[in-house]
Amino acid sequence: MTFSGHAPGSREYRRLILGLFFAGIATFAQLYSPQAVLPQLAIDLSVSPATAAVSVSAATLGIALAVVPWSMVADRIGRVPAMAAGVIVATGLGLLAPLSADISLLLALRFAEGVALGAVPAVALAYLSEEVDARHAATAAGSYIAGTTVGGLLGRIVSGITGEVWGWRAGVWAVAGVCAASAALFLSLAPRARGFVPGRLRAETGPGFLQRLGAPLRSPVQWALHAQGFLLMGAFVAVYNYLGFHLSEEPFLLPAWLVTLLFLAYLAGTASSPWAGSWAARAGRYPVLLISIAVMAAGAVLMLAPVTALVLSGLVLFTAGFFGAHAIASGWTPVAAGPESRAQASSLYYFGYYAGSSLFGWFLGLVFGDAGWTWFIGAVLLMCAAASAAAVCALRRVPTGRV
Repeated sequence: MTFSGHAPGSREYRRLILGLFFAGIATFAQLYSPQAVLPQLAIDLSVSPATAAVSVSAATLGIALAVVPWSMVADRIGRVPAMAAGVIVATGLGLLAPLSADISLLLALRFAEGVALGAVPAVALAYLSEEVDARHAATAAGSYIAGTTVGGLLGRIVSGITGEVWGWRAGVWAVAGVCAASAALFLSLAPRARGFVPGRLRAETGPGFLQRLGAPLRSPVQWALHAQGFLLMGAFVAVYNYLGFHLSEEPFLLPAWLVTLLFLAYLAGTASSPWAGSWAARAGRYPVLLISIAVMAAGAVLMLAPVTALVLSGLVLFTAGFFGAHAIASGWTPVAAGPESRAQASSLYYFGYYAGSSLFGWFLGLVFGDAGWTWFIGAVLLMCAAASAAAVCALRRVPTGRV
């Protein structure tokens, strides 16, 4: 009998979602762990805020460059083995990174860590779309993205609180330990793939792979979806990179421990991701995507206020809107691509996603340093508007927007 995917309520479905949840923690906790300790890192290594933020951008650049090769590896050896290899190697590198005596060595190790981490975002959603009943793919994708928010939050909170007491190196080490435990749980929970057979798509380099890679690149729909990741992720990472610096200045003057707690706003994304996925299953992906971007932009406007409570409210809205939009766009990408190029379409989405994080996570720091917070938020709003325009132009009539 043809395998049609695991249905919600089944044991394998629960194991799959829970396994990917821990894969998300193992990946995104260590990816963003330096973000909560950037001010301490900048002081310890005697670098500027924008240079300190490159410790985040270096890892996301590694992911951006690695997602397409990882999709090739996953076609050959299988989805779960590819993700397992990446997470294990990345955790080892994460334990080495805090030993760096200068910024150059730290950036090199963070880049290598990002290359290894690329296995999970390159493969996870393709794996999910192949193993889950198609009627529940949007909801399952939202649940997976919710797990990644927990990883991002955990990495920032653990490193921030530990780093406040023992320094940024101890903070990053603590997160690496959490990631090692999460990787072990992922390996024990993730069910074997039934919707994909390694080598079935002739994963070797050559016409077969190039054809599968080229199909998404020729699609305006895929370009519009990739633009969501590129622009919105770039804006999101930049806000979290530099908000701590902004709130440590006049008129806020917040202490470092309180700035660390701002990352609890990530819980808004944990709630909004599955909500966006389930709403999209009823109302369609396209309207939910546009509403999510609008919520994100509204939050950015609130962060212009010189009042701490309004900035924090804006951060919650901004975070909820971003993860709602990301859950829709990332889950839509492999569905819109079709079965033969799902892994490649998903990896290209994440190439744009992490390229945007690397580029704008650094560049908007220059805007913040040279022009101030108001111009910085203006640039964020411009990126939200560009993402909305791409969606309106290419996605409003796509049939899968209603599935």
